[in-house]
Amino acid sequence: MIAPRLQLTGITKAYPGVIANSDVALTVLPGQTHAVLGENGAGKSTLMKIIYGSIKPDAGQIAFNGQVAHVRNPKEARALGISMVFQHFNLFDTITVAENVWLGLDKSLSLSQVASSISQKAAQYGLDIDPERPVHTLGVGEMQRVEIIRALLTNPQLLILDEPTSVLTPQAVEKLFVVLKQLASEGCSILYISHKLHEIRALCNACTVLRGGKVTGVCNPADESNASLSRLMIGSEPSKLVHNTRAVGEARLRVKGLSLPREDQFGVDLQGIDLQVRAGEVVGIAGVSGNGQKELLYALSGEDCRAPAGSITMGAHDVSALHPGARRKLGLHFVPEERLGRGAVPTLSLAQNLLLTRREAIAAPHFLGGWLQLGALDAQARRIMERFGVKANGPDAAARSLSGGNLQKFIVGREIDAQPSLFIVSQPTWGVDVGAAAQIRGAILALRDAGCAVLVVSEELDELFEVCDRLHVIAHGKLSPSVATAQATVEQVGEWMSGLWSAA
Repeated sequence: MIAPRLQLTGITKAYPGVIANSDVALTVLPGQTHAVLGENGAGKSTLMKIIYGSIKPDAGQIAFNGQVAHVRNPKEARALGISMVFQHFNLFDTITVAENVWLGLDKSLSLSQVASSISQKAAQYGLDIDPERPVHTLGVGEMQRVEIIRALLTNPQLLILDEPTSVLTPQAVEKLFVVLKQLASEGCSILYISHKLHEIRALCNACTVLRGGKVTGVCNPADESNASLSRLMIGSEPSKLVHNTRAVGEARLRVKGLSLPREDQFGVDLQGIDLQVRAGEVVGIAGVSGNGQKELLYALSGEDCRAPAGSITMGAHDVSALHPGARRKLGLHFVPEERLGRGAVPTLSLAQNLLLTRREAIAAPHFLGGWLQLGALDAQARRIMERFGVKANGPDAAARSLSGGNLQKFIVGREIDAQPSLFIVSQPTWGVDVGAAAQIRGAILALRDAGCAVLVVSEELDELFEVCDRLHVIAHGKLSPSVATAQATVEQVGEWMSGLWSAA
């Protein structure tokens, strides 16, 4: 008999107030693509980090290729033949793509050789990236490509992928699947975490289901439906979204002829952007990462105040030069694509993170006589956690201690709970399980029905088609005309992502 590539026995890991993994058993065979499925906070990412040596288990045993392995750190994991693509990227912002990749590779290679290898691998797999670009200039989709290429360059025997397609376009996902199937045919084993059930059914030939840190089932995804996989994962099927017909109101956001030169050499120039979002509608912006989404969102949120006078208005107010705080006072609330660092301060608690964007959190009743009322702040955070099903060890839990999906739910919930008149959200369900994704999308539609103007920027077309009334596509810093979602097709939007809307 062939020895399993990976065999876990009795893996247990506990943190204060929560058991992340409890007596987990998992077997992965050579050449097998094995899905690990579970809702946010089920213990998937913790288990993967244990295999990769980033976290030490409290109990249990890891065997690799039939031999007991004590993986003490990622360097030892890579020496065994284990590579991992993290959901939260493990990249240094201040150095280049090539330098980041070089850190995890054999130092017998020169930096120029690594840069050349990155370009070759990127061209081979259709994951376009410039090895000389500093990481801080990349969008999240581009960072995802860097992580994937870095893992592929190690020629792994076991490749761990934690939400690898969450910010990739459908075309990039198709190319990645070709790569993964080729790797599996060559004997590489793949551990695949995703909340996209159709991906798991299309790619994986085995699946282990976690719920509350425990294994609750093992199946072949090809024999299951999306509905049955949902029931295995969350105990039920996600609720159906309800689209109510509503007359739109006045324009809450107008962008007229917005042109902005890039702030750095690797950015994208915005060219003649025209955009309007009215009360009672959801407008979506689709596009391949790195085509101006970041620059446009910075201009709309107020992080970039260089917009010409009159080019960005909210109602009757010219907000082109206003900073984020001033725009929030006018009713704009914003969810950035980067959860940790921009959406939340990693070391602050959830309650303290409310102080970042909630105007009422820095006024009465949270301040009394100049003193912060921690009880009122905790109560507000707890209410958001309960409303959006955030799993954490209370309002005092540090933002960085939450799983990616649970932190996303809290950040989105924090801004929705503020009852904005204009809501801008980037990648609203990145790394969120199917049940929570349905909840967030339902909350977006509820905002719309309450008269809020909503702008959604996402690289997931299915999501945009599900929640938006109208769609734009951004390509090379230009914005397409809008098209009613009911009249658009995935093929049409895919073509427009290359900038081919002029003829249409």
